[in-house]
Amino acid sequence: MPIRSAWLPVTGQTRSDTRVTSLGALTPTSPVATRSGVLPGSSDGKYRISGFTVTGTTAMGATVFPGRAVIQGTDSQGAYPVALTQTQGLTFADGHAQYGRIDLIVIRVYDDEYDASGRTEAVVEVVKGTPAPTPVAPATPALSLPLYTVTVPAGTSAGNGGIPWTTALAGQRTATVAVGGILPVTTDVAIGAYPGQYRDIDGGLQRWDGAAWQPYPPKPVWQNWTPVWTTFTGAATPSFGNAEITARWIQQGPTVHMNFAITFGTTTNFGAGGTSADNWRFTLPVKAASAIKCVGFADMMMGTRERSVARIRCTSTSFFELEIASGMPSGDSVTIAGIADAVSPWTWAAGHTINGSATYEAAVAL
Repeated sequence: MPIRSAWLPVTGQTRSDTRVTSLGALTPTSPVATRSGVLPGSSDGKYRISGFTVTGTTAMGATVFPGRAVIQGTDSQGAYPVALTQTQGLTFADGHAQYGRIDLIVIRVYDDEYDASGRTEAVVEVVKGTPAPTPVAPATPALSLPLYTVTVPAGTSAGNGGIPWTTALAGQRTATVAVGGILPVTTDVAIGAYPGQYRDIDGGLQRWDGAAWQPYPPKPVWQNWTPVWTTFTGAATPSFGNAEITARWIQQGPTVHMNFAITFGTTTNFGAGGTSADNWRFTLPVKAASAIKCVGFADMMMGTRERSVARIRCTSTSFFELEIASGMPSGDSVTIAGIADAVSPWTWAAGHTINGSATYEAAVAL
């Protein structure tokens, strides 16, 4: 039967049965496959990955430190858990007389049942690169997890200075974590496994949305909005017509910032027959947490010195009004005080403007 189980058959459970049905499920890459990688963490909590750290210890030798990892084979092979419980030494071949080369340190699984290698074991080994004028690292062998590349300059030997360990090592380790865990990565181009998966990269969180890794919380961006223009009474309803409107907003957590600039046009309807009772209302870009008397200010202008300041007032959680809060710089009084409308603070006409900005608390924080 194609379905396989572990710790259920009385006899006949195979090694691959145990690997495929692992209870310690790690980061998935398919319904049955696991992301290969080193298990993260360090004894002092300072490092993302400390398992399988490599350091140069002799002229042509390095030491690999303990760690745990998982190496995924084919879907039918399952994932191989491996552990290095003691330090292990590695020896590198002398450099080529003329050209440098790049070697690759890997954890490699040999499984004779699948690769006919005659071996059934996990090892840490060096894959020797090819000397060349511009050397490149060798390909990662099948069923292997790369740990480091090592640059071996031409003519390198124990009697000739050895490998320059401070610059020769370049880390290649990647991590894997329990399914649902936050994956620590450095430079990683792998796609996510499922929408809602999280990873930590460069000190910030990202969430996989099904198509790309997105900053989390979502990075706020300025957005456009066109306020709906109504009146308190529902009568003498205005319309923008050919007015020029620039209105922008951004939300970060519970805080919303908005600004707007309106230049009324020749076809703007200010509310035919409107009176000082038909107070104008403009919808907010995001619903507010509560009504509040002042969230910002707006400049209302009909000429160079004929202008007045209005207090932006959230009369409800859905809209704001412009409460006239000053006379004019010329010393003239406004025609009608109160809330701006078709005749307050003056009778509006084409070319008049309103410019304002405000900050308030959103009903729902991002």
